[in-house]
Amino acid sequence: MAEFFRGAPGLALFLNAGDPPLPVLRDVVTMLDEHRVDCLELAVPFPNSFTDGPTVRRSADRALARGVDLPAVLDFLAEVVPGLRHTRIALLADWSHTVKPAPIADFVARIADSAADALLLHGLPPRLRDDYHAAAARRELPLVTTCYPNSPDDTRRHSATHASAYLYLVAHYGRSGARPPGGFAALADPISRLRTETSAPIAVGFGARTRADVVALHTAGADAVVIGSATVEQVENGDPVENLAGFVRALTLPPGPVSRSVFATAGPEAAPGGTAERPTYNSGSNEISIQALIPVTSGSTEDKERK
Repeated sequence: MAEFFRGAPGLALFLNAGDPPLPVLRDVVTMLDEHRVDCLELAVPFPNSFTDGPTVRRSADRALARGVDLPAVLDFLAEVVPGLRHTRIALLADWSHTVKPAPIADFVARIADSAADALLLHGLPPRLRDDYHAAAARRELPLVTTCYPNSPDDTRRHSATHASAYLYLVAHYGRSGARPPGGFAALADPISRLRTETSAPIAVGFGARTRADVVALHTAGADAVVIGSATVEQVENGDPVENLAGFVRALTLPPGPVSRSVFATAGPEAAPGGTAERPTYNSGSNEISIQALIPVTSGSTEDKERK
């Protein structure tokens, strides 16, 4: 099974397939792979998402206006994925817009036979979850499951049990793009609880935009950070490849000790932790040792073999 995050913290970026147009998106994905971004959550575009803010909704509308649909996305993946050495593709599909016309088992089989590395279903009715998970298990299709910090216990445990690619902890209720009201430090307890319920990596999204946010979430215990709206913003104006390359570089921590200003910009919630896996102060200096965080997408020096 594909390993999504080998370094700590891992990085997942979100884009709608078709925004930018697929020929440009091909260059974007190649660039992300060259920059060793761990994961691209690539959505089959769908309209009127109840969980997305205006930036992502505009992006979906642009992609839909270009006629991008599931067959086009699967053809795109078949062309692009074989050339990737590091980046994994988690396909995001909306049940109502993309999946509903077909039986859930047929859709799962179609994705399992595609070049996608994992599947994340948006808006799946609870009554279909067992059939969905059973179908994915039969086809050995890695799944991204989701929950909220205050999801009911049964819902949280169900998501934790069936996460096989990674567990996406949605930082707060509401639409994407906004930071959680209590700050990312408030997620430490929910992440710790999930640790006892799943062996899958825990990725946190909704509201993360900057290097400081990545540091704060890693300090709170997340294995990876998902960045959506801020990624999509790079596509709206200018050259998507150039803009996103600069964005990724800005998210990547420089080698060696860095000044406290890295954490100061994140606020108190990004303060260093006290374990070997978390940032610690160097004795007798004003610097922080953050070797566990360098770079954001760090891991083995060898690229992963694709499935």
